[in-house]
Amino acid sequence: MEFRWLKQNSAAEAIVVFGGWAVGPEVFWHLDGAQDILFASGYTDLDAELPDLSGYQQVSLLAWSFGVASYGHWQLGRPDPFRRKAAVNGSLKPVNRGAGIPPAVFRRTLETLSLEGYQRFLTRVFGAAQKAEALDVEARRTELLAVERRGDAPQIRFDSVWISSGDKIFPPANLARAWAGQNVSHLDAPHAPFDRFTHWEELFQ
Repeated sequence: MEFRWLKQNSAAEAIVVFGGWAVGPEVFWHLDGAQDILFASGYTDLDAELPDLSGYQQVSLLAWSFGVASYGHWQLGRPDPFRRKAAVNGSLKPVNRGAGIPPAVFRRTLETLSLEGYQRFLTRVFGAAQKAEALDVEARRTELLAVERRGDAPQIRFDSVWISSGDKIFPPANLARAWAGQNVSHLDAPHAPFDRFTHWEELFQ
């Protein structure tokens, strides 16, 4: 796991983004706002520590897809720096028959992982075919195995939860069960819904 700055201009607020599996920060680049943006990726291990964020008036969390459970495991035993948290199309139970990706579907993805399979995955993520991308198959398979092995993350309350009706990665009905009783908003969008937003702040409403 690593943290890297996507934007760092000594703003009043920092947003820490726990991204999804095998999808880079490009999905967020169009989002506007004054905030500094720190991006987390690579969940084979969760040993990385945040840089010093004490100079910010506010630090917020945006977790997407497998970034939701990975954040939950990462946060355990560490001080919580986040004043507000938003979860997008992910679950604290990432591989779960009723509240995450069904185990049989997950195993099929794992066992058939290849460059061709990755392209099919990206089509499901974005709801449309994507340009061909390179993939370190073994490294990404190892990452998936780590997510599966860690299992359910500790229960954490999020201030905002987004569920896309067109999600082909996490079944929307499972996400609805996973987040029952929390502040859930529904989107007509695929698993990666960020083109429906123009500003970072919208994701925290």
